[in-house]
Amino acid sequence: MYINWIFASINLWNPSHIGGWMTIIITALLLGMIHGITPDEHTWPITFSYAIGSYSTRRGLKAGITFSLAFTLQRAIASELAYLGFSRLYTFGSLNNIVYIVVGLLMAGAGFMIVKRKTIFHFDLPFLRAHHVDEKDKSLSESWINDPRPWMPALHGFVAGWGFGAFALIIYTVLAPATHSAAWGWVPGALFGIGTMIMQAIAGAIFGWIAVRRGLTQQAIRRVALKTAGNTLTWGGLAFMIAGIFGQLFPKAAGISLNTGVHIHNLDTLGIAFVLVIVCVMGVGGITLVRQTKLELRKIRTSSVS
Repeated sequence: MYINWIFASINLWNPSHIGGWMTIIITALLLGMIHGITPDEHTWPITFSYAIGSYSTRRGLKAGITFSLAFTLQRAIASELAYLGFSRLYTFGSLNNIVYIVVGLLMAGAGFMIVKRKTIFHFDLPFLRAHHVDEKDKSLSESWINDPRPWMPALHGFVAGWGFGAFALIIYTVLAPATHSAAWGWVPGALFGIGTMIMQAIAGAIFGWIAVRRGLTQQAIRRVALKTAGNTLTWGGLAFMIAGIFGQLFPKAAGISLNTGVHIHNLDTLGIAFVLVIVCVMGVGGITLVRQTKLELRKIRTSSVS
């Protein structure tokens, strides 16, 4: 009876009355799971890129967890700060645009590090060095592609977490204050991050599995996966930067969205955030994956005939 009462009191769309700790825990966790499974510009493009770029189910799972752990840390910090009354410092209108620009820069930089163009800038602090790639060597070896660095999804997860929407506002303005203790103000954000991590880990494993289920050799899988990841991060990063700059210059136009009538956050409206997901994952990522797979299969058929 008690459990039934708790679930009956949970409102994931617009929670206003929080009955107690069990309600806080379940609400935060379920909101995180919804956040992780619905199209979200702060998670899907990055998880897709690094999971595909891992070219295995296990490493894809690891990439999803790495991203989500950093995201969880950020949300726990932000939740605690919200309890202490500092949420106004990171919930102002133009912050999402700033996050878009910063995340876009990080994505584009990572994309260039994975797929080398004529010049690739490695951020080997304290020096910034440019390495030139010989186009002849490019055709003879795989020196033009690099595996993603382990810290990349973690850095992106922490930075992307500062973007906010309906989920974040519920955590900061409803759940965190409901803990009634500075010692526990971080808990709703952490549980929200854990809910997101569960779904993103599953998504990462699926994306990694997709990368290996194409009937290709291990070397070809690596080339397809890394080219897909590199392109998604590079061009997706550019799309993020354009969206952020556009939002700063034309906030009213950037705020235009289509109301779907679905009472699920991330699905209730279709706007610039949804467009970013489509452009990055289904557009650049999907097209590159299909095109590169066809190219590698053509190479295999050609070599077998010859």
